[in-house]
Amino acid sequence: MNLKQDSEPQHIPVMVSEVLSYLNICPDGIYFDGTIGLGGHAKHILSRLNKKGKLIGIDRDGEALEICRKNLQNYPSPILLLQTSFDTISEILNHQGIPTVNGILLDLGLSSFQLESNTRGFSFANSGLLDMRFDPTWSKTVSDLIHDSSAEEIALIIRDFGEERHARKIAKLIKKDETICTVEALVEVIRRTTPPAHRNRIYARVFQAFRIAVNQELDKLKTFLNNFIDCLTVGGRIVIISYHSLEDRLVKHAFKNLSLNNRLSVHTKKPLTPSEDECFVNRRSKSAKLRSGERIL
Repeated sequence: MNLKQDSEPQHIPVMVSEVLSYLNICPDGIYFDGTIGLGGHAKHILSRLNKKGKLIGIDRDGEALEICRKNLQNYPSPILLLQTSFDTISEILNHQGIPTVNGILLDLGLSSFQLESNTRGFSFANSGLLDMRFDPTWSKTVSDLIHDSSAEEIALIIRDFGEERHARKIAKLIKKDETICTVEALVEVIRRTTPPAHRNRIYARVFQAFRIAVNQELDKLKTFLNNFIDCLTVGGRIVIISYHSLEDRLVKHAFKNLSLNNRLSVHTKKPLTPSEDECFVNRRSKSAKLRSGERIL
């Protein structure tokens, strides 16, 4: 979806009916959306809350939060929006004097708003600087990361976070030109070092790898998965939507370990995926995998 510059940015939330079903919204409950973005899922949660209910919305992207604030301003339930990362859930709830919440949602995907930006560098299909930070005040951009890393370190990033077998060749050419700072320059390096077959997938994997690295995404997800269970009330639900195998594997193993310790009842033996109709309407939903569970102890 191409957006006109004078239009309000939009994002199509993924698997809305499934999210709401598994969260099993209690009208006067407290819900934590750790990746609220523009409020795509949040508005559906809020539509099921009454004035006693509450939504806590977290995002690292301050620009997205400002748009979200406007999108959610007409709902009667109290809403708290904070620019921070979901891995600090325990500190957030402690600071608010909230012992536990009734439900937690994480949608770990990028929004259309972020992907279509010509200034953030998230997508290989657009021009712009190699930034890729969710929070523009975060210390390092991808350009900084490339400059400060050796070819071996860059190869490990591309291999471990992008699962790309041409990682070493790509990294070697990247380090031959220390001035790489634009999307176009990185795309050209990948083009010169990889075969043409399925090259768009290679672009996507390399860009994914750098984005994960610069935002420390997997570290933050691991911290969250180690802590979230104590933030849920008994009977509270969690829903996590991931978009690549690295994330999904972490979620799967965390849920399994909590289940073995009799703390979580896993509702999704296998992850749910979007319907064919949803994938047709929203092609970016195709790689989504949803897992859910309920705290039992």
